Amino acid sequence: MTTEAPGWIDTSLTDGPPVDAIGTLGPAGTSSEQAALHLWAARGQDAVPAIRLYDTYELAGEALRERVVSHVVIANAYAGVHSFYMDPKLRFAGAFLFDTPHYGIAVAPGHRIPKRARIATHPAPVALVGELLPEEYAVEEILYATSTSAAAGKARRRETDLALTTQPAAKANELEFISRTRPIRMLWSVFTLVDPPA
Repeated sequence: MTTEAPGWIDTSLTDGPPVDAIGTLGPAGTSSEQAALHLWAARGQDAVPAIRLYDTYELAGEALRERVVSHVVIANAYAGVHSFYMDPKLRFAGAFLFDTPHYGIAVAPGHRIPKRARIATHPAPVALVGELLPEEYAVEEILYATSTSAAAGKARRRETDLALTTQPAAKANELEFISRTRPIRMLWSVFTLVDPPA
């Protein structure tokens, strides 16, 4: 195992298959997309980034198995990441530390927020709701979404009052932050196939 400075663990990124296309969790605006762009900048080809976004990490893994992408990037905060480590068809290629875009609590412009609010979030950062929710509001219900981007979409469509989401997803969904924002330093794992094409 080779360790690169700072924040990279490289087990086969350097001497493994080239990073031709990266699959990860979408839609646009997720911290996973930003991590994939970071990997592309460090290890991808000298071309327009080939990032493919999927509704779930599992679908990104299927795209890898079907050779639609050469690598997948998965947040180690994801509860199901163990299934990628245990899959005999996949190989752990490396990991890196990368700060997510800023997370915060956001609302659709003009939406009147009740004192007890319904909040959409991905399950992984749910602990941030208590930290970032302004004191004048309480949690009525937390509704889980497949990504922070999908959570922002729920707030845009007013299926929920608020969303715990990232700055790119808030911007894409035309939401406004009502809380302070902060990034999270996260470990991201990269997987490729055990038997990449020659």
